[in-house]
Amino acid sequence: MAFSLNEYLARIGFNREARADFSTFQSLHRRHIAAIAFENLDVLLNREILLDDDSIFDKLVTAGRGGYCFEHNALFTRALNDIGFETHNLAARVLVAKPDEMPPRTHRLVMVQCEEATWIADVGFGGLTLSVPLPLKDGAEQASAQGLYRLEKKQNEFLLLLRQHDHFQPLYRFDLEKQYPADYLMANHFIAHWPDSHFRHHLLAALHPLDDCRLTLVNRRQTLHLKPPRQEALKDNDALYDSLQQRFNIRLDHPRHGVTRDAFSNMMDKLLAQEEAESQ
Repeated sequence: MAFSLNEYLARIGFNREARADFSTFQSLHRRHIAAIAFENLDVLLNREILLDDDSIFDKLVTAGRGGYCFEHNALFTRALNDIGFETHNLAARVLVAKPDEMPPRTHRLVMVQCEEATWIADVGFGGLTLSVPLPLKDGAEQASAQGLYRLEKKQNEFLLLLRQHDHFQPLYRFDLEKQYPADYLMANHFIAHWPDSHFRHHLLAALHPLDDCRLTLVNRRQTLHLKPPRQEALKDNDALYDSLQQRFNIRLDHPRHGVTRDAFSNMMDKLLAQEEAESQ
């Protein structure tokens, strides 16, 4: 289905006039991550993830599914462009797992010009996603439910950090080189198909509700991020399937983008058997 700004705004619960101003920009960012889950079901189901605007809109808006960074930030950027914002596509090297060597650019984010200032927006970084846009300047900080975000300039690059438990954790690094659709196609194919990609080894989901605590999922381990966090081991695949729909707002009944309960259970059985084998 072709992209429709009105349908996207309805999907995220934005019910006032959308203008190219900071109030709209900030509200769109916050509402997007509250309504559309981060999730990697299609990777685990061996479905190709298509990155054209219409395919992403059909999956995340029409079908009520979620997705990961290449889908989320593409959809968000398309909406911003339709409203009248000036955007600039970027890519980042993810540092959360503390890689021994410099990792490739496998994360999509966007730079936005708004009210004579430059901002970084990112609605697709899972449980550590920015709550609201962050000013693109050295030393910029933004408090959130996740902790304190900080942006530091390192020569020609920027480093995004998050302070939790009294120390800053590097999340990713990026420069301002413009990215093209081909750049995202290559990175998307790599993280969806590379055998060692964590997206191929774990079911991941995250949602940031407006009036509730952040919710994350790794396989059957569901965490409600209170203080302290409350973790729950979901008892079986049926409970997990129900939680994805009821807690993470992911529709699973769409004829094309959904998945039946039996197919989902078979997928999880294989995934958990693989996890158990790798732990031995």
